[in-house]
Amino acid sequence: MHSRIRLRHTVLALLSAGFLLATGCTRDTAGGGSPSTGTAGAGDVLLQPAADPGTAPFTASIAGGPVVRPDATRSGAPRSPSAPGKGKEVTRTGSTPGLYAGTRAVPSCDVEALIRMLAVDPAREEAFARTVSVPRDRLAGVLRGLTPVQLRADTLVTGHGFRAGAVTTYQSVLQAGTAVMVDGRGLPRVRCACGNPLDPPTGEGGAAAGAGERWKGFDPARTVVIEPAARPVAELVIVDVVHHSWIARPTGDEGAGDREPEVPPPYDPGTDITGPLPDLPPPSTRKPGTPSASPRPDRTPEPSPSPTRPEDCPTTDAPTPPGEPAVAGGLPARSPGETHCPTPTGDPTDEPSGDPSEPDDPPLSEAPPTSIRLPRDD
Repeated sequence: MHSRIRLRHTVLALLSAGFLLATGCTRDTAGGGSPSTGTAGAGDVLLQPAADPGTAPFTASIAGGPVVRPDATRSGAPRSPSAPGKGKEVTRTGSTPGLYAGTRAVPSCDVEALIRMLAVDPAREEAFARTVSVPRDRLAGVLRGLTPVQLRADTLVTGHGFRAGAVTTYQSVLQAGTAVMVDGRGLPRVRCACGNPLDPPTGEGGAAAGAGERWKGFDPARTVVIEPAARPVAELVIVDVVHHSWIARPTGDEGAGDREPEVPPPYDPGTDITGPLPDLPPPSTRKPGTPSASPRPDRTPEPSPSPTRPEDCPTTDAPTPPGEPAVAGGLPARSPGETHCPTPTGDPTDEPSGDPSEPDDPPLSEAPPTSIRLPRDD
């Protein structure tokens, strides 16, 4: 009799221990990694709904403004769901128009609230600053330089949580509609629902390996990986989710400087950002309010004795468009010999100019009556 009772107690104890162990493992996975190592297991990718703060938030939520409905971010033709493990993410640069959304003059995140919540806990603030690789005394300035927006597509990132005094690291897919703060090259740097720092994905696991409950419309092949723009951009062109129009939001601005873009993108604000996009013009790299640097329309040059002005010709050292590389961004290459400068008057000649160091001098023979001859010293 006593042996049966002892056996029963032993079995119950083993079952209880197994249950607690399983619960602990599940909690570590959901929170983004083991507190001892601070790193999730290889291939672990967490699916995080837009409003879910997770189990290891740095702060309370600082998200605000109208929420982007995930089902309203894609107006293109629906694609067939990817087979498990077969989905390949879509790559977009951070300056791609329509990659982010917001509401005119309304911030998607309260930046000052995040700064205050971190400041009241020195250990937490130090951990945050160390994670984003800036000195603690410069953290507030760095955060104020970020731009609050909302994701328009499910996005693969590396997240960093804070639990038991340690920073955890994990791969996750953030649902479309998630409020984030992005840097000057368009990279998500803070998730506003939890105050957690963000980095680009490490490549250890893709969206197809996502663990957790999949939301309606989730498709690994329509998940975005964001790459930094080639150069810092002065403004982001985002979608106004209330008025279904375009907004040009200066980087580091919470919405006070919102305006209409000078050159709207060549597609509708409701275009599926994960689908094929038309050719994009170079995004703005100048500060808002400065004179436009867009080229003048082509004109047929009129004969004139005056030399061509340098400012009428496009420069050859224009910065590389920060949105898309030239080979991938669809920027048309010039045809050989193509130029937008006015052509000189007079008949063409096959004779060399005579002085290689001054190729722009007019020819000294067979000059038209309107040409100007410069005296030479014999």
